[in-house]
Amino acid sequence: MIKKTLTGGIARIQWLLSIAAALAFIAGYILAIITGVWWDDHDGLILTLVVLGMVVGLLNITGKEIVPYLVAAIALVVVGSFEAFTPLNEVRRGLGDKLNDIVRLMAIFTAPAAVIQAIRAGVVLSAPDRKQDS
Repeated sequence: MIKKTLTGGIARIQWLLSIAAALAFIAGYILAIITGVWWDDHDGLILTLVVLGMVVGLLNITGKEIVPYLVAAIALVVVGSFEAFTPLNEVRRGLGDKLNDIVRLMAIFTAPAAVIQAIRAGVVLSAPDRKQDS
């Protein structure tokens, strides 16, 4: 009876953590988009995005998702760093700047999770029980 209760409690905690991680993932991108479009001052939001990114990195990414997530994170960070959408300002005033802000905020949200996953991948790769290629 005790084992059944513990197993049920652990399953419930895992379920709650997965829901929290999914909500953090969705909230991070929604906050990045809304803030990038409507607010010019992002200082207060950056810490929130970093914390949400850490939650996603710790709880939401499985072993099979590490490499695709890291590739996507690299793309966001690179595009967010170079202000690639600036030429769109010629099409509509401020459009490129808004898109640059959105991508930069998405990169800020994604970066903490990427660092966590890169460390996780390094630990897995350096494990002594891995088969050696000869």
